[in-house]
Amino acid sequence: MEVGEQGRWLAGSLAQRVDRLAFTDLTTDQVTARLVDTVVGWAREQGWRVYRRAPSVLPLPPPMSAQQSVLDVACARPDGPPVVLEVDHGTRRRTWEKLLAEAEAGRIPLWLRWGTGRFTPPPPSIQMVTCEVTVRSEPAGRGRLHTRLPRAEKQPPAHSALRLDGPAAIELPLPTIGSTGGPPARPGHPD
Repeated sequence: MEVGEQGRWLAGSLAQRVDRLAFTDLTTDQVTARLVDTVVGWAREQGWRVYRRAPSVLPLPPPMSAQQSVLDVACARPDGPPVVLEVDHGTRRRTWEKLLAEAEAGRIPLWLRWGTGRFTPPPPSIQMVTCEVTVRSEPAGRGRLHTRLPRAEKQPPAHSALRLDGPAAIELPLPTIGSTGGPPARPGHPD
């Protein structure tokens, strides 16, 4: 399997894991931490070595260009190129630059993007996994709180099994009130 196919397969596998995730009223930092933990658990289930806050191949911008950027998660795999992941609730150019640099270095970049559903697609070499949440403002000063239900819990409700008789056919155009040949008056209702 070529690197692009591996990236698509890995993104699909991670998306299945993220789809089962549920939480209620978490802050932005708490959601990001929960998602990083989910990525780490998913990667460990694959049997990979997992590194949080791993150094990236991309240096920091000046004046700190002697230091490297960090990735949220990096994974060493015995059977393929490393997998690197960033978890963001916004579209940041720096994230794309970092993941593109990782792709050029032979790694498989995955971007776990979460938010309310306005997701900008990344460049083709970056595979995006999305996690849609709902948001509300907390009046007690905690800021914005995020909630996520698994997709299975967001299905539309089942329709009623109650069978209704079809409506009676009425010939159009409808007659005006007081004309002859209109539908009969309903019992107990004067026309």
